[in-house]
Amino acid sequence: MNKFSYLILRLVAGMSMLGHGLVRIPKLQGFSQWMVGSAEGSMLPEMLVVPFSYALPFIEFAIGVLLVCGLFTRMASLIGGFVMVALIFGTSLMENWSALPSQMIHAAFFAMLIQFLPANGFAVDNLRK
Repeated sequence: MNKFSYLILRLVAGMSMLGHGLVRIPKLQGFSQWMVGSAEGSMLPEMLVVPFSYALPFIEFAIGVLLVCGLFTRMASLIGGFVMVALIFGTSLMENWSALPSQMIHAAFFAMLIQFLPANGFAVDNLRK
C-alpha cells in the first residue's frame, strides 16, 4: 500500500468516527436514552448500557481526531477496533442485524490501518519520531 492510499483509508475511518462523535455529543442524553431503549428486551443490562452510551461519543470523537491528524495512529486504530468489537457484541445481543455490516466495515478499516501502518507517510506520528 502506498502512502496516498493509506492517507485516504485513515481519513475515511477518522472522519466517520469524528462525525459519529461530533453529532452525538451535543445530544448526549437523547443518544443515551436511544441506546438504552434499543437494548430493552435484550440480554444487555441497563447498568452497562448507560455508561457505555455516555462514553461512546467521546471515544468516537477522540479516535476520529487522532486518525485525521495521524497522531497515535496505531493506538487509535486498536481502540477503534475494540470499540467495534463491543458494538458488534451489543448489536448481536439486541438482534439488530441491519447495523452489523456497517460495524464490520469499520472494524475492517481499523484492521487495515494497523496492518499497513508502515505506509502511514502523511501523519503527525512521523513528526514525533
